[in-house]
Amino acid sequence: MGVEIKESTVSEEEFEAMRRFVYDYLAASVENEEDGGRMRWYPWHSAEYRYNHILNVVDLGAHIAEREGADVDVVRVAALFHDIAKLDADQDAHAEEGARVAREYLTSHGDYPQSFVEEVCQSIEEHSYQGSLTDVSLETRCLIEGDILDKVGANGTALMLLRMGYEARTHMDAAEMIERVLERGRDHAQRIESATGESIAYQRLKRVKWFREWLEEEVAEMERLKQRNG
Repeated sequence: MGVEIKESTVSEEEFEAMRRFVYDYLAASVENEEDGGRMRWYPWHSAEYRYNHILNVVDLGAHIAEREGADVDVVRVAALFHDIAKLDADQDAHAEEGARVAREYLTSHGDYPQSFVEEVCQSIEEHSYQGSLTDVSLETRCLIEGDILDKVGANGTALMLLRMGYEARTHMDAAEMIERVLERGRDHAQRIESATGESIAYQRLKRVKWFREWLEEEVAEMERLKQRNG
């Protein structure tokens, strides 16, 4: 008996059109703000960062969905739209607003099954849920895990280092700041339920731990040299 191949609900051409729409929407959100943008003093609140984050979550969520048996199309599309309203809606309302935009797009740009549209919008609405991931659908869980994992590892480390620059901190504080990334990453990883997500989190946290240890060793050496030459 052969394995049933599920036909994709969304073609690559359709998904590419969605990607262009999401990027244009984010860019317009920034351009339309008269005060320079809500929380725009940090670079990760730019349209470029938000779009890259979205694409990371698309890849992570789809990978988890493939391994865990979820509907990959639902997860990919929900991930693509999950933060579309992040730059022009209040934080507490961006999930609901993102679902509204996704529903409007999907119902006017194709002939998608209503059940598909509802699943996508439900996942977007619930992607900020802070409770146990056993309480949500498998597709929503994959989206949330992808969102969590993009904050864990090298990406979270790079953002913390960017933050250091904006706060005028020196490289001597780097090990301490990366320790915060590690602690926060461990807290985030505790929410993950899937074996696939746990494996990704483990690898990413291990790299951050190595980087922190490397920094601690080199910063300590710089301190010794400074004291010796001071």
